[in-house]
Amino acid sequence: MEETMKLATVEDTVEYHLFLIPDESRDPEEHKEILQKYIERIMSQFAHMLAPYIWQNQPFNLKYKPGKGGVPAHMFGMTKFGDNIEDEWFIVYIIKQITKEFPELVARIEDNDGEFLLIEAADFLPKWLDPDNSTNRVFFHRGELCIIPAPRKPGAVSWLPATPPTIPQALNIISTHPEKILASESIQAAVNRRIKGYPEKIQASLHQAHCFLPAGIVAVLKHRPRLVAAAVQAFYLRDPIDLRSCRIFKTFLPETRIMTSVTFTKCLYAQLVQQRFVPDRRSGYRLPPPSHPQYRAHELGMKLAHGFEILCSKCGPHFSDSKKSLVTTSPLWASFLESLKKNDYFKGLIKGSAQYQERLEMAKNYFQLSVNRPESSLAMSPGEEILTLLQTIPLDIEEFKKEEANLPPEDDDRWLDLSPDQLDQLLQEAAGKKESEPISKEEKEQNYDLTQVSESMKAFISKVSTHKGAELPREPSEAPITFDADSFLNYFDKILGPRPPESGSDDLDEEDFECLDSDDDLDLEMQDPGKEASLKGTLNNLKSYMAQMDQELAHTSIGKSFTTRKQVERVSHTTNNNSDEEDSGTGESVMAPVDVDLNLVSNILESYSSQAGLPGPASNLLQSMGVQLPDDTDHRPTSKPTKD
Repeated sequence: MEETMKLATVEDTVEYHLFLIPDESRDPEEHKEILQKYIERIMSQFAHMLAPYIWQNQPFNLKYKPGKGGVPAHMFGMTKFGDNIEDEWFIVYIIKQITKEFPELVARIEDNDGEFLLIEAADFLPKWLDPDNSTNRVFFHRGELCIIPAPRKPGAVSWLPATPPTIPQALNIISTHPEKILASESIQAAVNRRIKGYPEKIQASLHQAHCFLPAGIVAVLKHRPRLVAAAVQAFYLRDPIDLRSCRIFKTFLPETRIMTSVTFTKCLYAQLVQQRFVPDRRSGYRLPPPSHPQYRAHELGMKLAHGFEILCSKCGPHFSDSKKSLVTTSPLWASFLESLKKNDYFKGLIKGSAQYQERLEMAKNYFQLSVNRPESSLAMSPGEEILTLLQTIPLDIEEFKKEEANLPPEDDDRWLDLSPDQLDQLLQEAAGKKESEPISKEEKEQNYDLTQVSESMKAFISKVSTHKGAELPREPSEAPITFDADSFLNYFDKILGPRPPESGSDDLDEEDFECLDSDDDLDLEMQDPGKEASLKGTLNNLKSYMAQMDQELAHTSIGKSFTTRKQVERVSHTTNNNSDEEDSGTGESVMAPVDVDLNLVSNILESYSSQAGLPGPASNLLQSMGVQLPDDTDHRPTSKPTKD
C-alpha cells in the first residue's frame, strides 16, 4: 500500500515561462497590468483548443508571477502530465503558437528532465552544448526555437556572456540579435516532428467507448467530460484504503446503470483496460461472462464507477461548497467572455440553445481551472466538484434511456494489440525515420547483405566515445548538409601555402562563437617536418610491437579462436581430385591475417541468435545504426559438435 501511494505522488511536471521583451520605460505596476492582459488574451484566443481538451492530470494554465532573484515578472504555468506524454508536447505546440501570435513574447519550457527539447534533438546538437552549460539558452521566439550560442573564447563576442546567461541577458540577446540565435534546421525539425499534426492530432488521441455506468456518473460526464481523467487515475492508483469505500457503494448505486458512450484519451483508455480487477461481492457490481457481447462495456463501467466512488469518498461527510467562488462573480469573467466572443468561440451558435449552453459551461469550467485558478488550499477537489454537480444538475433517467438506444459506434481498439512489425514502425516514426514500403519476410532474407553489419560497426568504432556516451553514425539521408568555407580555404592553404594577410574588417567573425550546427570541426592544422617524422617513427614502432604480439598469440587458444583468411580460402576452395593429402601445416610458420569482417559478423550474429527473439545488445546496437536483421530461423542442434 505504501509503495502504491508513493507512486501516486511522483508525477512528471512541465513548467513554462512567458516573458515580455524588456522595456525600461515600463514601471512594475504597468508591467504587471500588461502581463495580466496578455494572460486573458492568450487564454481566450486558444480556448477553442484548450477548453475541450481532456488532460491527464492538470490543464494548461497561466498566472502572473512577480519578479524574484534576478528573474523579471512574467507569466508562469505548471502542468502535471503524468503518464500521458502527449499532454507535454501539446503544451509545447501551444507555447510555440503563442510566441508566433505574439512576437513580443519570449518563452522557455522545461520538465523534470530539464531541457527536454534538447534531449529530443540530442542527435543534432552542437558539440559544445551539454546539460552543464544549457541553462537559459533555449527559448521560443516568433514561433522559432532559439539557442543562445557560447563564445569560443571569453570576450570574443561582446554580446555573448562567457558563462550561461541570466534571464535578463538572454532576453536582451534575443531582442537585439534574433537572427543569430536560431537553432539549426535539423534541431528545429526534430522538435517540430513531435508536435506535427496539431491541432488535428487532438481528435486522433481520443477514444470513444461504451460503458455501463450509474445514471449519476452519466450526468456528471455530460457536464464535465474532463472528470473521466480524475476517475481513471483514482482507480489506476487505488490502494486498500481506497477500496474500503467501494465495498458498499453510497453515491453511485449499481441499480441505476445505463449504457452510454464515454470519451477517453487513448492513454486513459489503455490504463483502464489493461488493469485486471475483481469487484467486491458486496458492491453489487457483477460482470457478465467474458463471452457476453457487452462484457467490455460492463467491465469498463465497473472500473470507472469505482474511480468515481473513490473520488467522492475522499470528501468529508458534510463538505461545504462555500469556499468555491462563483465563476460569474469574478471581475475577470465578463471581459473573458467578451474575448471568447471576439475569437468566435461559440461558432455562431444561437444564445440559449443547447449547444451554446454546453460551450458556455465548458468555458466557465475552463476559466475556473486555467484563468482564474484559485490557490490550492481553496481549489475544489474532483470529488467535491462531482458531489456539487450531483446536487445542482437534473438527473433525467428517461432521457438517458432514450439516448441509450441511439449510441454512436465504439472506436476500434485494436491499436492496443500491436504486432512486432507495427511496434517497430511506430518506433521508427517516433525516431523520425521515413516510412518505407512494407517488405515481406522472404524478400528481407533474400536481399539482406551482411556487409551492412561490418560497415556499420566500423563506422561506429570510428566515432568518438567518452564517459558521456558514444556517437552513432548517421544515415546519409539524416546528416545535415553544411559547408564550412573557412575550413575549405584552410585546406587549400595547406596545399598551396598560406594566403597573404588581408586588411582588417569590422565584420563579426563567426568563428568567435560556437556554431549551432552539429558537424565535426575538421582538423587541418599544419604539422612541421620534425613532428611528422617523429609521428611516423612512433607508428612504425607500434606496428612492430603489435606484430610481435600477434606472433605470440597466434598459437594460443586465443589466436585459434579467430577465423583467418587462410582458413576461409581453404573452406571455399573445393578440390576436384580426391587426394588423401591433408594440410600438414607446413605454411603455419607464415601467420595468416585474421579476417576481421568475418569474425565481427559471426560474433554479432551469434549474440543475436542467443537473444532468442528478445531485445539484447546486438539488436539494440544495430537498430540504433539503422541495420535491421532478419528473424533468426536457424534451428541449431542442442549439442555442439566436437572438434577432431
